[in-house]
Amino acid sequence: MCGRRRSGRYRPLLAAGALALLLAGCGIRPTEVPTDFGGAPSRVPCSLTQPDLATQSARGVPVQVFLLCGSSLVTVDRLVRVPEGTADAKRRVIVAQGLLGQLAAPPSASEQAAGYTTYVPHGLTVGGPRPGDPEDTFRLSTAPARLTSYALAQLVCTLSDSAAAEGDGSVLIGGPADPHPHRYACTGDVRSRPGTTAPSTTGVTGG
Repeated sequence: MCGRRRSGRYRPLLAAGALALLLAGCGIRPTEVPTDFGGAPSRVPCSLTQPDLATQSARGVPVQVFLLCGSSLVTVDRLVRVPEGTADAKRRVIVAQGLLGQLAAPPSASEQAAGYTTYVPHGLTVGGPRPGDPEDTFRLSTAPARLTSYALAQLVCTLSDSAAAEGDGSVLIGGPADPHPHRYACTGDVRSRPGTTAPSTTGVTGG
């Protein structure tokens, strides 16, 4: 009876030993630590762990532009070249055009790896006010209504957050054929849901 009890008691240990030998024969090392069979950890989206050396090595005015990452707008650092001694009225247009150029350019390799993208089209240009416009107006080469919701949100949030605007979270924009510009505001809802929340806008009749 003792032999039978001893055999029953140690049967799991014998089975465990046999399993260890079987694993060793297959080239698998047994372990006493629970194994995590989940996927390998991936890079956190919308997180840049290393600075962009190409941007840091360039020279210019530090600015920020809004790119799309996931379903939200996120700022990234950029540089815009502005000639020294440029008058303020011309300077703001140069800065605005530089911002548009940065928005239309493909994100860097590290930004793309983190999930950043842009919807602003190439070739979009910006100018200053026409006669009769308020002095802080920007005139785009394409009507704002023809831009995608993402592109318009990127544009409005970038310009309104820059030194080219008045600093109140809004920017005055008109298209080439618009009789009057409109004031667009970049709100928290626009930044968090640019695909479904359009920048709020109010009409402006003149300067």
